[in-house]
Amino acid sequence: MWLNSNRMPQPEETAGSNTSKPATVRFTVYEVNLRTGELRKHGNRLRLQEQPFQVLAMLLERPGELVTREELQQKLWPADTFVDFDHSLNTAINKLRETLGDSSSSPRFIETLPRRGYRFIAPVTISEPALQVGQASNNQSSDNQDSNDGRLQTLSPAAAQETSTQTATQKRDDSRFPVADDNKIHAPVPSPVHGLPHPHRNVPRFLFLLIQVMYLCFYIPALAGVHLIDDIVNALFGRGGESAVIIVVVTASLGIALRLYLFSAVAFDFHGIERQFTRLFLFLFALDELWALSPFLLWQKLGIGLVLASTAALVWVPFSQRTLLRMAYSANSS
Repeated sequence: MWLNSNRMPQPEETAGSNTSKPATVRFTVYEVNLRTGELRKHGNRLRLQEQPFQVLAMLLERPGELVTREELQQKLWPADTFVDFDHSLNTAINKLRETLGDSSSSPRFIETLPRRGYRFIAPVTISEPALQVGQASNNQSSDNQDSNDGRLQTLSPAAAQETSTQTATQKRDDSRFPVADDNKIHAPVPSPVHGLPHPHRNVPRFLFLLIQVMYLCFYIPALAGVHLIDDIVNALFGRGGESAVIIVVVTASLGIALRLYLFSAVAFDFHGIERQFTRLFLFLFALDELWALSPFLLWQKLGIGLVLASTAALVWVPFSQRTLLRMAYSANSS
């Protein structure tokens, strides 16, 4: 059979090449629709401006590869655009990281290569749309028509019988061993970063808010009854009442401001709170461990056994807060 190898591309093929671009890209709990310009987390749409989304789209089109600052400038800010490129790009990257809950110091998604560009480092799953049935039929008909444009070679009866036998054998093999669908490109499925359970994110958020209310219930009554702390501490340890009063006043005052900030950030679903909490964790750990001793202020009413049990439980609360925020805001949550 003689084929015409110099035919022009058909319109159906051009349309097929345009629709072969990735439609949906998934990484951890995020889903990006590159056609509609939507970013979703757990199915909920996140607000992201156009330029940060275009930066994310360019990074996702080449995961694991360097996207230079010059490429981003040519894509987002053409040559005839008068703008402070460095400031605008840094602003777009910062907004993108804030939306994804990422950071430049310990990146999970966007890695910065100083003075060169950026690279998307998280595993991704790319889904490409399958060709329409009508379009595939048109392409097949076009190929058959092009094949018939040249000179046809008549098959002998023996050759025709052999071809028919090969075709039947191939169909049987195909039915036994299905061919994988090439329209889906599967990247490695990411495993949870911290190995935490996957509840609805509002559950750990609610528990975190309850912990902040608990600490406020510690601080405010302690400040209200600060005049009693001196006698309680002296009765328990024999001395140190005045120092305990100073420590309670200072730490409770700082704690109230800090707990109100954490409460409002989680209540209004600020996606950067997990990163902020990580930065403050050492200070929060020292503060919470100090206030884990607060049940001793009620030892005369509770008894020493219940006081020790309460203190042991409060010792683990700083780690519980960190875990709850990771479950609600980190990439492994769902």
